[in-house]
Amino acid sequence: MPSNDTTPAASACGAGRTREGWNRRYSETEQLFGIEPNIHLARELSDLPPGRALDLACGEGRNSFWLAERGWQVDGIDLSDVAVERARALAELRGLGGRMTFHAADLSEFAPEPGRWDLVIMMYLHLPWDRLRPILYRAAEALAPGGTFFLAGHDLANFEKGHGGPKSPAVLYTAEDVAAALDDQIEIGLARQVERVVRLPDGERTALDCILRGRRRPPAPVESLGGGLPRDPAGL
Repeated sequence: MPSNDTTPAASACGAGRTREGWNRRYSETEQLFGIEPNIHLARELSDLPPGRALDLACGEGRNSFWLAERGWQVDGIDLSDVAVERARALAELRGLGGRMTFHAADLSEFAPEPGRWDLVIMMYLHLPWDRLRPILYRAAEALAPGGTFFLAGHDLANFEKGHGGPKSPAVLYTAEDVAAALDDQIEIGLARQVERVVRLPDGERTALDCILRGRRRPPAPVESLGGGLPRDPAGL
């Protein structure tokens, strides 16, 4: 069954767009991508107990706010200074300032602290694969063992068969692409293509998204000789 989404068809992709470009785009309208959380995120993460969350490419924070209202402590990162300032102001207005922080940073350079968060989300971030893959790697590293990683994006098939999204297949991917890139770090629980209904003034369109959910693999056990304490090299 397709998911329903009333947010604009535009994507928070960032493909080829600079900080200045995003700032201009956010300055042109209030709540560029709406105020409701992404439909996939709300469906897939509603069962998680609250903890610490990292929202990468957070925009004006619509998904961050959904998490914070459910008890999460949320750190949001976005390229746009305008989006970040709006998110900060809205957090204070809604009485959530003590539970949320927002920072402007380029995810190609941002290095989150390893093992700090119980949940990392990445929503509709679309970059050439050689730039996106290191970001995915660092996102997984930011999770505590057993923590949850969730990604949603425009599926590669959306370029020819779906509505909206980036106009270049070079910045699109599939859930299987992401799963393969993260296999050493994330135990994948869900990776698939999904439909999303976009409601427009002249009717409905169908977008093809990909979603992935998984858990951070535990650290590999330190092997020792004989399965017990390390052997004394002198044989004693």
